[in-house]
Amino acid sequence: MSLESDALRRIAPSATIAISAKARALKANGRDVIALSAGEPDFDTPDNIKEAAIKAIRDGKTKYTDPDGMPEMKEAIVAKFARENGLTYKTSQIHVAPGGKPVIYNALVATLNPGDEVVIPAPYWVSYPDMVLLAGGVPVRVETTAASGFKLTAAALEAAITPKTRWLILNSPSNPSGGAYTRQELQWLADVLLRHPQVWVLTDDMYEHLVFDDFEFTTIAQVEPALYDRTLTMNGVSKAYAMTGWRIGYAGGPEALIKAMGKMISQTTSNPSSISQWAAVEALNGPQDFIKPNAKLFQERRDLVVSMLNQASGLHCPTPEGAFYVYPSCEGLLGKTAPSGNVIQSDEDFATELLEAEGVAVVHGAAFGLSPFFRISYATSNDVLEDACSRIQRFCGSVR
Repeated sequence: MSLESDALRRIAPSATIAISAKARALKANGRDVIALSAGEPDFDTPDNIKEAAIKAIRDGKTKYTDPDGMPEMKEAIVAKFARENGLTYKTSQIHVAPGGKPVIYNALVATLNPGDEVVIPAPYWVSYPDMVLLAGGVPVRVETTAASGFKLTAAALEAAITPKTRWLILNSPSNPSGGAYTRQELQWLADVLLRHPQVWVLTDDMYEHLVFDDFEFTTIAQVEPALYDRTLTMNGVSKAYAMTGWRIGYAGGPEALIKAMGKMISQTTSNPSSISQWAAVEALNGPQDFIKPNAKLFQERRDLVVSMLNQASGLHCPTPEGAFYVYPSCEGLLGKTAPSGNVIQSDEDFATELLEAEGVAVVHGAAFGLSPFFRISYATSNDVLEDACSRIQRFCGSVR
């Protein structure tokens, strides 16, 4: 008899976490490994945010809060949505959870019945399809192309919707591609959704503040107010405020949905850490002046990585609009032989051979639902990125 439930057997462990763990294990055994697999900023959490957490501890603010977030946290989120996104919510329309992942999971479990479909553009963050499967739904993967900037088109969305479609998941800027939807592109998608009133939108805006080249970030309920009553706008403090380990995600949406998600969280994780919430209140309400300089540093890193990868034999790397990832194609290396003597038949083979030969850990594109690509996180120093990209160039040059 298997220990695992049928629901658990439907999913796979997170590929990004698995690659990072493998890189750490190789390092522990003395290998010189550069891990470009983790999706977190290398900056430290700003001091004012740390001090807010320390003060919360000293002031004894260490008790349970409301399961889906304390009032002060919700008020800070309401203010953020109004200030930055032109979205008006009440605190009863806000959900706070221990990270962005639980926000998405709570929404899916609270709303999906067996057989309900969720449209997910590929490449996608590795967890979306598995969370849909755990919730009893059916992930409908819609492949995008590098030519479209890895973005879902209105025609592809229209073709993917059926009477069973319950949600569309949008992620802009995207993990893993860095692609970001313009206002016009979102409007085209919105026009399709307006014709299908049974379809709700879950928009993952976690990389909102990491956009480059004067790109203007917008979110779909802001672009098309007629979708406000069936949009869950999800965000968090992890990326913009370098607070990945603090575990605070949040969302704004229709009151009935937020109430259902609150019921879900009350019987699972319950409240996020009270200390993390006080830190996040300071993050959202406090100085924001470091965000644009940080984004500028990421843009410089992006330009470095794109330039060096496009000089590598067999690779093609598009220039993304945001986040801190690139999603290059390794199609030019398929069918060729790596230094080990193994033939590279897939992007997973490419990632495996690169790690073995040069000690550079990347995540293969199949994990994100679109091959033959791979993801690099450039959330590390220029020196490390130059070293890593030089190793990738050397590896690609050694493939025959």
